[in-house]
Amino acid sequence: MIDTLEKLSLEEALNFIANNYPGKVVFSTSLGQEDQVITHAIFKNAVSGGPLNIKVFTLDTGRLFQETYELLDRTRARYKQPIFTYTPDTQKLQQLVTEKGFNSFYESIENRKECCGIRKIEPLKRALAGAEVWITGLRAEQSENRNDMKIWEWDAANNVWKFNPLIHWSYEEVLSYIASNNIPDNPLHKKGFISIGCLPCTRAIEPGEHPRAGRWWWEESKKECGLHQVS
Repeated sequence: MIDTLEKLSLEEALNFIANNYPGKVVFSTSLGQEDQVITHAIFKNAVSGGPLNIKVFTLDTGRLFQETYELLDRTRARYKQPIFTYTPDTQKLQQLVTEKGFNSFYESIENRKECCGIRKIEPLKRALAGAEVWITGLRAEQSENRNDMKIWEWDAANNVWKFNPLIHWSYEEVLSYIASNNIPDNPLHKKGFISIGCLPCTRAIEPGEHPRAGRWWWEESKKECGLHQVS
């Protein structure tokens, strides 16, 4: 499978996966630049030939930037296709905030992981239910943790095949694809926010800093929330 996918273009690879796993393919978008590239490739033929048979969804943690919510609306308007939204379990979120407050994630790595677990990981489990293939916008150069990831790999934590079509793309290739196809983009990217997550957990990066340095900047740990398990 890996050899086949690496020989195909982005659009060809997505079509190949959609046809081989009909009705069982989902794509998670955080509205980041890589995800906007894949969203465009899935939806671009919606008017003429119809979009690929891939369910597109996003996780609304409840603490995203306003610019991210606006980009979600602009993306839906551009392609006139549904982007399903999954939110945290209300009772679990209420319990967390009641017991530890709104900003407990600053206090310890354990608290931050607890927050990510409620706001991201549990909703992701629901979004992936019944799927056989999970498409992501991961790129190898985004972090050391992702260097060894393959274009096609088994995700034991979620019991699905993970398809990472942009894993070998450079950031310059992503920007070029966005510009060439006039894809909706988050204005925060031009203000130094390269990797954008929740508002209180993301800052702009300085020149020369790693693209993910702005995520959970107060921590010395790996810059991952737990959505993508690294072996």
